[in-house]
Amino acid sequence: MLSCPACDTLVHAGRLKELAASAEAAKAAGQLPEESHAWQEALDLLPPTSRQYVTINERVAEITRRLADAPGALASQAPPSAPWYKRGSTAIVAVLVLAVTKGKFLLLGLTKAKTFLSMFAFFGVYWSLYGWAFALGLVLTIYIHEMGHVYVLRKLGIRSGAPLFIPGLGAMILIKQRITDPSVDAKVGLAGPIWGLGAGVGAYIVYLVTGAGIWGAIAAVTGFINLFNLIPVWQLDGARGFHALSSWQRWSAVAALAVAYGLTGQKMLLIVGAVAIFRAFQRVQVEGDNTALGTYVILVFALAWLSGVHTV
Repeated sequence: MLSCPACDTLVHAGRLKELAASAEAAKAAGQLPEESHAWQEALDLLPPTSRQYVTINERVAEITRRLADAPGALASQAPPSAPWYKRGSTAIVAVLVLAVTKGKFLLLGLTKAKTFLSMFAFFGVYWSLYGWAFALGLVLTIYIHEMGHVYVLRKLGIRSGAPLFIPGLGAMILIKQRITDPSVDAKVGLAGPIWGLGAGVGAYIVYLVTGAGIWGAIAAVTGFINLFNLIPVWQLDGARGFHALSSWQRWSAVAALAVAYGLTGQKMLLIVGAVAIFRAFQRVQVEGDNTALGTYVILVFALAWLSGVHTV
């Protein structure tokens, strides 16, 4: 229980005062992510129906919006008047650069026991099926995909758990804050496929340099997995991307999927497209995010190509 049912006294009043002091100190120092983390921990100790919960929740949402809108927040600031495809390509290139330069950050996730142990179990299952080399490449590319989500969540001051691997399904992270801003949701969701694309392209480059077919196979499977994640349904990354798209933008994404299928013949696009058509018919009340549209479309073409690369 978080409060006394008789007098409404908060059970964790002492800890809440400490967290409030930490949040105010972080605010004074201009450390918005740290302030957000303190307030989010406080939310876990407050009854959702309390006035304090509502006030703090609004402050957390405000911090997330400020971090997302800050110049250079995710290194994807194209001019607002730029065409959607330019804004999308700017976002992808910027985040790919971040993925390449964040080697230390990628190692950080391996220090979490839950991540390391579940990753090891995942690796063991696929080693027994396809050999250690392919299993290792697969687990690393999925890990990079998940850390893309974690990186953006941290930049936005949103608490999340470490990646958890599930053999046969992939991996997931637990977000500990409800994201209500569609554009923020899209940034978080599409970061995974962007980092995954970077991992797949890296594997393909190694294949081109070495001629080792295993690297080409890892690149193709990475492209396929990340393309699957663009299906706009349930908790998949594509659903988060579509969350920020207006009606005409959703139909634009459907058209892009049709063109990508015509160029690549990747059958996974038929599934992505069928669900996208269903989502396009739904009534939406968002203005639309051109960066999210551009990012989604470019990912569709890039991942469809990557998933169909031919190896020897």
